[in-house]
Amino acid sequence: MYAVIKTGGKQYRVAAEDTLIVEKLAGEPGDVIEFGEVLMHGADGEPTIGTPFVSGAMVSAEVVEQGRADKIIIFKKKRRQNYRRRNGHRQDITTVRILEILIDGKKAKQSATPKAKAETAMAETPKAKPKKAPASDQAVDASAEPKPKAGKKPAKQSDE
Repeated sequence: MYAVIKTGGKQYRVAAEDTLIVEKLAGEPGDVIEFGEVLMHGADGEPTIGTPFVSGAMVSAEVVEQGRADKIIIFKKKRRQNYRRRNGHRQDITTVRILEILIDGKKAKQSATPKAKAETAMAETPKAKPKKAPASDQAVDASAEPKPKAGKKPAKQSDE
């Protein structure tokens, strides 16, 4: 079974267990995300084409990693005008692994990786409250002048 999904202004043909590099999506590695914009899905028989999306169809995927693409160099030049501009760009990308293609409004299985399970277990444990520093016994006198540092002479004041 395959599906055509839309994300980041592009369309991708995906199947279960495919690894895909798409534009930046919110989520940490191990999170399960869902693509609701399914344009088409099919198996061995006739494909189902949406108008514009297939109702009740969804594709679930797991975030593998967040990263950045290779640098693209943009170079502009106008000959004989001494005009040259060099610029670069690195696009933020997300690598996802397609878990399953869901049809007829079925819900995705929440299959979390061991790393994600450990992170959720850490989040559920209560954290100890930080201890406050004991109050100072001596009150600070605001009118007291700061003492000069050892080894430095005070600056001379001129009488002009």
